[in-house]
Amino acid sequence: MTVAAATRFWDRIAERYAADPITDMAGYERTLARTVALLKATDSAVEIGCGTGTTALRLAPAVARIIATDVSPAMIAIARQKAAAQDCPNITFAARAAEEPGGPAGTHDAVLAFNVLHLVADRAAVLAEVYRLLKPGGLFISKTPCLKEMNPLIRLALPVMQLIGKAPPVDVFAATDLEAALVVAGFTLVERDRHGSGRRDPRIFLVARRD
Repeated sequence: MTVAAATRFWDRIAERYAADPITDMAGYERTLARTVALLKATDSAVEIGCGTGTTALRLAPAVARIIATDVSPAMIAIARQKAAAQDCPNITFAARAAEEPGGPAGTHDAVLAFNVLHLVADRAAVLAEVYRLLKPGGLFISKTPCLKEMNPLIRLALPVMQLIGKAPPVDVFAATDLEAALVVAGFTLVERDRHGSGRRDPRIFLVARRD
């Protein structure tokens, strides 16, 4: 999916996306708690693929400032409405694809990517941009659905859902594939975990450091 096509898809479903409940709230809260523990009050952070801003707004009190980006202007518009309602002055929302340059190199202590790395068109380009944005020693904190670890029936249903416009193109990989991609991009893996409440959690939580 091109950036333009991705923008159209996510713009079209933005209102519905904003209304959908989080399916595993306990797992989501575990991810938030661990992320907050890794952040510092003086940190400058970036979240890529922020959607309608729910996670960025939850994490904003833990850092000095956070820039949250998404490919969808409609998603960003909703996120800005939320931020205005919550009076959150240290957060900035911007409509930008994850692959696109996000400012000067080496200026951020942490980059966050939750439920987005399987959706990008060029994962290597995204990881290169994350690496560029981070200061030496900065952390890349991500949580990603690994579709290769899911029920095969889900993977079989995806092409049909995509054909009728109900699902975006996704990259099918395992956690080991994502870990290998991070190493190739120059990161050192420092933490891996699963935070889901179910018996099997296909969403891998990874923390990688730019050395």
